[in-house]
Amino acid sequence: MDFILTILINALAVWLGARILAGVEIKDFGRAVVTGLVLVLLNATLGNFLDWISTPMRWVTLGLFSFVVDAVVLMVADYFLKGLKIKNFWYALGLAVIIAVVNSLFHWIIH
Repeated sequence: MDFILTILINALAVWLGARILAGVEIKDFGRAVVTGLVLVLLNATLGNFLDWISTPMRWVTLGLFSFVVDAVVLMVADYFLKGLKIKNFWYALGLAVIIAVVNSLFHWIIH
């Protein structure tokens, strides 16, 4: 159940980010759900690896470098998904912040 909820929260965050940021496009909410699934899978694999190798940078930046890692994961998702378009790295970074805020908000409400 947590897996499905995480996918849906990520989908909502991506959809919301596409509405807020001009450089992020998502065709419809169905594609946002697919994007949420891909983000969960990429974060479980590539994201964990990137977190591991960027540990010194995360220490130096007090964790803010995690947004850069999330932006890289979003750019990889953009490369593989036809329904998601991210104009450049800066929009991916903004979307990473929006996703983090939405995830934090939902986890605060649920727990």
